[in-house]
Amino acid sequence: MKMKLLLTAIFACVTLTAQAAEKDSLPKVLMIGDSISIGYQKPLVALMKGKAVVTHNQGNAAHSANGLANLDKWLGDTKWDVIHFNHGLHDLKYVDKAGKNSTSKETGHMQIPIDQYEKNMNAIVVRLKKTGAKLIFATTTPYPDKPGGPLREAKQAAIYNQAALKVMKKHDVAVNNLHDFVLPQLEKLQRPMNVHFSPEGSAVLAKEVAKHIEKALAE
Repeated sequence: MKMKLLLTAIFACVTLTAQAAEKDSLPKVLMIGDSISIGYQKPLVALMKGKAVVTHNQGNAAHSANGLANLDKWLGDTKWDVIHFNHGLHDLKYVDKAGKNSTSKETGHMQIPIDQYEKNMNAIVVRLKKTGAKLIFATTTPYPDKPGGPLREAKQAAIYNQAALKVMKKHDVAVNNLHDFVLPQLEKLQRPMNVHFSPEGSAVLAKEVAKHIEKALAE
């Protein structure tokens, strides 16, 4: 009985060591984003199993100023092979003077004005390029006009994306245009009057993201 338990323990130890070695040998992918990317993180990890280790930044990346302030912490000392990132949905939402969500233009303003957003995204890209990782910017996904929660106008997604795409073109950063991918199937993938996606919708987004990551890893 003791020998059997010993052999079982040895086998478990060898298995764990082999799994750890395999994990260490796989490419490392960092996801930086808000609740949209958090929503498709789990199915993405499943899709990339055996191909890459996919890690999401701690918590919600929120707006671009928050991303810029926390970038070094999120990057850590890991040697990332690919970084897939996005800011925008929190930048264009309305908040009040105290920074709390606002449902009205009368009581609020856009959290990060478009000109500052562009500057922040430029600074983020400059920092990310220093990692040597392959970069993929994901455009902000669309949503119905004035969905539930803080005020967001549907037209602003395209406007903020345009500012970000200008930065990506300047720095030759690859783009995963999730906005245009989602737009024709918005009602099918997204929760009603919401910026978030159904579990099925998040799974569809995960497949699209995985496709872009795999392409970057193959280059």
